[in-house]
Amino acid sequence: MNDHPPTAAPVRPELLALLAEAAGAPPGWAERLTAASRLDADLLLDECELAALASLLRTRFGERADLAALRAGLDLDALEALTVGDLEHRLLPSATPTLPVGSPR
Repeated sequence: MNDHPPTAAPVRPELLALLAEAAGAPPGWAERLTAASRLDADLLLDECELAALASLLRTRFGERADLAALRAGLDLDALEALTVGDLEHRLLPSATPTLPVGSPR
């Protein structure tokens, strides 16, 4: 799928599922994705698929997961280089949210 070596940290399965849904991908497609997979060059997501992904991300993760705003702030080179890992890092809430000091566990 891409020529980038896989990164040490796996991509969150829920993000992979949303990518597969947005792309209308066949079974097993998401299993080949890595954090280094580029949305443009490797996944070949078109504008309709990116719009679907943006909607899915906002529905699942809320207003912070604004793919359209992220993409609007990037130049052409950065858009071409945007990866699955970038989405995870920039748009999704951390997997282990921190509690405010003094909060009950």
